[in-house]
Amino acid sequence: MTQPSPARPPATTAVPVAAVASPCINLCRMNPATGYCDGCLRSIDEIVAWTRLDDAGKRAVLAQLPGRRTASQRPV
Repeated sequence: MTQPSPARPPATTAVPVAAVASPCINLCRMNPATGYCDGCLRSIDEIVAWTRLDDAGKRAVLAQLPGRRTASQRPV
């Protein structure tokens, strides 16, 4: 007598999670007054580290950009 094969668990389909996109807009010019790139508003250290950061680290950098943008638009 043959044993029935055990039921297989339902197949799961992994939903790909989009990688955190770089804020680079190809306007790469470091501003000596702010220390940030005029295009993406990241520091040189953040730009260099970007490819090594995990998604949480990238999101942490991205979270700082709106404040930098506001500060960079203030008249001097």
